[in-house]
Amino acid sequence: MTDPSVETNPLGLFGRYLSLWVGLSIVGGVALGALFPQAFALVAQAEFARVNIVVAIFIWVMIFPMMVQVDLGCLKDVRRRPGGLALTLVINWLVKPFTMAALAWLFFRGLFVDLVSVDDANQYIAGMILLGVAPCTAMVFVWSQLSRGDPNYTLVQVSVNDLIMVFAFAPIAGMLLGVSEVIVPWDTLTLSVGLFVVIPLVAGAITRALLLRRGEGALDRFNDRLKPASILGLLATVVLIFGLQAPTILARPGVIVLIAAPLLVQSYGIFAITYGLAWAFRLRHDVAAPAAMIGTSNFFELAVAVAISLFGLQSGAALATVVGVLIEVPVMLSLVAIANRSRGAFEARAAA
Repeated sequence: MTDPSVETNPLGLFGRYLSLWVGLSIVGGVALGALFPQAFALVAQAEFARVNIVVAIFIWVMIFPMMVQVDLGCLKDVRRRPGGLALTLVINWLVKPFTMAALAWLFFRGLFVDLVSVDDANQYIAGMILLGVAPCTAMVFVWSQLSRGDPNYTLVQVSVNDLIMVFAFAPIAGMLLGVSEVIVPWDTLTLSVGLFVVIPLVAGAITRALLLRRGEGALDRFNDRLKPASILGLLATVVLIFGLQAPTILARPGVIVLIAAPLLVQSYGIFAITYGLAWAFRLRHDVAAPAAMIGTSNFFELAVAVAISLFGLQSGAALATVVGVLIEVPVMLSLVAIANRSRGAFEARAAA
C-alpha cells in the first residue's frame, strides 16, 4: 500500500523544491548586488519609521496567506488533549528562545570568537535570537500534513501560539537582545510586531470570515491562489537581502557556514527535546509530531522583517535570519522523515 503521507505534497510542485529556489535566489541576489549596487542602495533608502517599504510589501505578501489559514474559532477546543498544547507552549516560549540565545553566544563569543569581529558577532547573535523568539506558524500545517498529524489539533496549536506571539514576542526579544548588549529600539520593535503580526492576523481573520460566508470551497480556492504569491514574496526578500549583503558575502563566504552551524544544532536539538518529551508523556503520534515541528521550525518571515526594521537591510542580523530561511526546508523535511519512521513506535507506546 502507498504511504498516504507521500501521496500528495502540500508544498506543490514549486514549493516542493523550495530549498533549490532559495539557493538560486541567494546566488541571484549576490550576483545582482555585485553588478548593480546602486540600485540596491536606492531600495535600502526607501524607509518609513525605520521600516523599509519594499521589504514590508514582500513580508506582507508572505505572511498574509498564512494568517488567512488561522482559524481563531478553534480556540474553544484548547482544553481538548491539553498535553500536546502545553508541550508546544513550554518549548516555544520557555525553552527555545533561551537555548537559541545560549547557542548564539556559545558559538560567536566562544567557538568563533577569533573568526568574526565583535560587532559582526553581536549582529549575528541578534538575528539568531529573533529567529528563536519567532516559532513557526502556517508552515507547520505543511509539516503536520507530511507527518500525518491531526489537522484540527495542529490548528489549535498554531492559533494559540499566534495569539501569544502578539504579546510575548517583543518583550522576550527585547530582553534577550538587551542581555546580548544590543541597543533595542523599542518603538521600532513594537511597530514591527504590530505591522507584521497583529495587523496581518486581524486582516487574515476578517478575510477568512468573509470567504467562509461563501463556503469552505471559496476559502480553499483563495488559499490555493495565494500559495505562489507567498513563496514569491519570500524569494524576492531573499534576493533583496543577499543583494545588499553581496560585498560581505563575496569577501567572506564562510560566514554563511558559521551562522548555519548554531542554527542546525538548535533545530535538531529542539526537535530531540520536544519529541523526547512527547514520548515520555505518551502523546499520540498525530499530536506529538506537530508539537515537535512547531517548536523546531521558525516564523522566519517575522524574524526577517523585524531584523530589517531594527538593524537595517545590510545588517548581519538580517543576514542571519535569511540563513535561517536557507536551512529551514531541508532540515524540516529530514525531521518529517524521522517522525514518519517512528510513528509505529509512538502508536504502540500510546496504546500500551
